[in-house]
Formats: sequence, C-alpha cells, structure tokens
Amino acid sequence: MRRLFVHIAGALLLAILPWSAMSQGASAAPGATAAPASAAMGGGTGPARQAVAAPDPALEAQVMKISAGLRCLVCQNQTIADSNADLAIDLRNQVRTMLERGQTPAQINDYMTARYGDFVLYKPPVKSTTALLWYGPAALLVLAVFVLVWIIRRRTKMPADRFEPDPDGP
Repeated sequence: MRRLFVHIAGALLLAILPWSAMSQGASAAPGATAAPASAAMGGGTGPARQAVAAPDPALEAQVMKISAGLRCLVCQNQTIADSNADLAIDLRNQVRTMLERGQTPAQINDYMTARYGDFVLYKPPVKSTTALLWYGPAALLVLAVFVLVWIIRRRTKMPADRFEPDPDGP
C-alpha cells in the first residue's frame, strides 16, 4: 500500500512541476524568463528551503523508502516521509542529496544516527541504551499478570466476614 502511495505521489509531483513552471512563465512579463519549478515550490530563500525536483522516479521512491524509516524530530510520531514540517523537508532533501552522491541507505542511517541519536530511527537497534524501549512493555505485562494473580489469591483466602455485605443482600 505504501509503495503504491509513493508511486502515485511521485507521478503527481512530476505532473505538477511542469504545470507550475508553465503557469508562472505565462503570467510573467514578456521577455522575462520563468522561475525554476523548485523555487516556485519551495518558496524559501536558501538552498535548504527549496524542494528539490526529482526527475528520477526510482530515486524518489528510494528517498521515500529511507525517509519512512526516519522519525521526524519535531512531529509527534511521524516519519519524515509523512511530515510537512520544515525540518522533515530539509532531511528529505538531505537524504536525496546523499543518494545522488552515491551513498547507501546504511550510510545515510548511520549519518542520521550519529547526528541525531537513536531517536531518529523508527526502529532503533537493540542495545543497552534502548533495552527498556524493547523489553519494557513485556516486563510491565508480566508484572501486571503477577500482581493480578497475587490479588486474586489473597482475596480467595480471606474469610467472608472481611468483605462488606451487599446493601440489597438477603
């Protein structure tokens, strides 16, 4: 399902970019050149603010695949592929640039982890600093079952006079 979404989003992006460049060129004064589509999309002033147009759908699919495994640092439980935050856009552009330079997904993940810590990974590795994250829920479940069994056993051993009588009782 996600793969289908990535392909549709890539096709829409490729369909919209030429259209926005044509419409901007038509509204300009005669003899003026049209602004690049990336400048029309990004709206920012710096190169990090501008969205990079990816003419290669395979590259865009790979960017989205890697971005789906990276957590947005400013959003609540969203990947950078799903987020529209400025930082997420910057990180997606950085992933795209790193892929264009020939870096592997493992190298990109290593770079992001070195820069932002294990929190940036949607599935952090199992190690001593993340052990509570991986084993904490199971430990809490086991503890809850033991407490429940202990309470039930204690209550079954209590004499009947220790319980409050029902107000509607016989």
